[in-house]
Amino acid sequence: MTGMQKIYLLIPLLPLIAASIVGLFGRKLPRASAHWITIAGVAASFGLSAYVFADVLQGNLFNGSVYTWLVSGDTTFQVGFLIDQLTAIMMVVVTFVSLMVHVYTIGYMADDPGYSRFFSYISLFTFSMLMLVMSNNFMQLFFGWEAVGLVSYLLIGFWYTRPTAIYANLKAFLVNRVGDFGFLLGIGLVLFSMGSLDYMTVFAKSSQMADAQISLFPGTQWSLMTAICILLFIGAMGKSAQVPLHVWLPDSMEGPTPISALIHAATMVTAGIFMVARMSPLYELSTTALSFVMIIGAITALFMGLLGIVQNDIKRVVAYSTLSQLGYMTVALGASAYSIAIFHLMTHAFFKALLFLAAGSVIIGMHHDQDIRNMGGLRKYMPITWVTSLIGSLALIGTPLFSGFYSKDMIIEAVKISQIPGSGFAYFAVLAGVFVTAFYSFRMYFLVFHGKERWMEAKHDAHVYEEDHYHGLGPNDRPHESPWVVTLPLIALAIPSVIIGYIAIGPILSGFFGNAILVNNAAHPAMEELIAHFHGALAMALHAFTSPVFWLAAAGVALSWFYYIKRPDIPVEIKAQLPWLYRILENKYGFDDFYAKYFACGSRMVGHQLWRWGDVRIIDGFLVNGTARLIGRISGVIRHLQSGLIYHYAFAMIIGAFLFLTFFMKT
Repeated sequence: MTGMQKIYLLIPLLPLIAASIVGLFGRKLPRASAHWITIAGVAASFGLSAYVFADVLQGNLFNGSVYTWLVSGDTTFQVGFLIDQLTAIMMVVVTFVSLMVHVYTIGYMADDPGYSRFFSYISLFTFSMLMLVMSNNFMQLFFGWEAVGLVSYLLIGFWYTRPTAIYANLKAFLVNRVGDFGFLLGIGLVLFSMGSLDYMTVFAKSSQMADAQISLFPGTQWSLMTAICILLFIGAMGKSAQVPLHVWLPDSMEGPTPISALIHAATMVTAGIFMVARMSPLYELSTTALSFVMIIGAITALFMGLLGIVQNDIKRVVAYSTLSQLGYMTVALGASAYSIAIFHLMTHAFFKALLFLAAGSVIIGMHHDQDIRNMGGLRKYMPITWVTSLIGSLALIGTPLFSGFYSKDMIIEAVKISQIPGSGFAYFAVLAGVFVTAFYSFRMYFLVFHGKERWMEAKHDAHVYEEDHYHGLGPNDRPHESPWVVTLPLIALAIPSVIIGYIAIGPILSGFFGNAILVNNAAHPAMEELIAHFHGALAMALHAFTSPVFWLAAAGVALSWFYYIKRPDIPVEIKAQLPWLYRILENKYGFDDFYAKYFACGSRMVGHQLWRWGDVRIIDGFLVNGTARLIGRISGVIRHLQSGLIYHYAFAMIIGAFLFLTFFMKT
């Protein structure tokens, strides 16, 4: 094993070792050791990831096995690493955001009794995600895929004494199992048709099977590549929360804020985006699959953004923003702009982690009140949180020169150029989504940091404290800025939220990903045209001021300021005039109710009937109790033959002997 291979192995193992030490011995070690050990592990992993990134920029790539786990027939299941440009950028993003979340957790979870357990979980989460992005085969990909799902279950339900947290983590687990079933079928179909689970072997064989057909149902013929790609994408729909498998993500806000940032910024929810980009050689062989991906992403981008408008929980507003931005990334994948999707994944990781951690800072300052209707005017009490939140919001809505602008604008342009079926609807969705994103993002920003100090009214309501278990400012409390372990990660994340887009846009469009991402430019020319029309990051930003995208975003900001600062009575009036529209949005289009009624309750009803007929009537009633009743009845008949008279028994013996002798004499 070479020196670089040892480094590749250390990058995921260091967080795993730290998680194991803290998880197994955390109760016996000093409390502070939980964060020192895990932060040291993740920091070292980040440093090594940065070193590998620099090495990859020099053209040093790696694809190989480090351990053979199982050999079954002609199939070998291995643990291996594929280190290329796509892997390297994901490693740096995952470890950096994870490091910031680890530092932030010191302040946010300072008084929590599960302090060591939480650090162990988030370090284990980092290991799982690194194994996913560094894998060079489908088996290891599936291991990382399931591992992040398992640890997210533990983290969402971290406060396991809360019924809402237990409901949320069970919901996330079950919904992801639906997507993972499709994902596993897709991997099985890859193994069945290609005879291997190694990425490069599969990619090499896929071009030879571009026209292959498969009969999924009797009498029907499907393109093999279409079937594989759609099944794999069903897994991505669950993990990356695309409609209709999106319902778990908003409820996952029941977990502590640091894990909300880690799950929704750079790790779990972006796993599906990364997977589709990694599988670009397969998706380029199926226009049908790309069209399916694009339409699902467009629906998610627009309609999930609309739900953010009516949310009052500060974390849920950011969660619906995540859903919408994941939709943008998925649309880019459908347009064959895989590199732009990864570019937006990277920029989004920084500013979305910033927004989540800033929301957590606000929650700390408000003594764990999360309702934005109880806030207002926090700008002068929490200046660092205010400035960093503003930076994150500006990046999110695509303000020129901020990081989100470059990636989001490129997605919109790619969809505009794309000729894939569904691109017209997708272009409308992402364009309308610009206005919606700006409106709900700055609605939250203005309600939290500007306007009237509504917490002055909320905290004096004595009934709220006793009856509603109000978490917030007491009668003598005031909002306050968070400690440095909270604000330092905010500042560290705000810097790339401003500059990373400007720095990276050129290399991304100049072929940074090399052969890590494959695009058939003849069939899908979006990326080729984007490159041809790019004249530099500054020129792109200056041109943006004349584009409809900028003016839609500006209109969203202006309207939110007018509605929630200048005329807050207007939203109240609109709600009164259009109650049906608010009901639709507040009910989240009925997805949760539908699933609860027909799938959850339906499954319980089926289970009840199986218990009633299977257990009670067939097993207990017929097989167990029925056997006992039959024996009882037979015994009741035979009992009459037991008279107790000797001559009756003698007569029976004579008859028996006669029949016995008759039988043997015949034979």
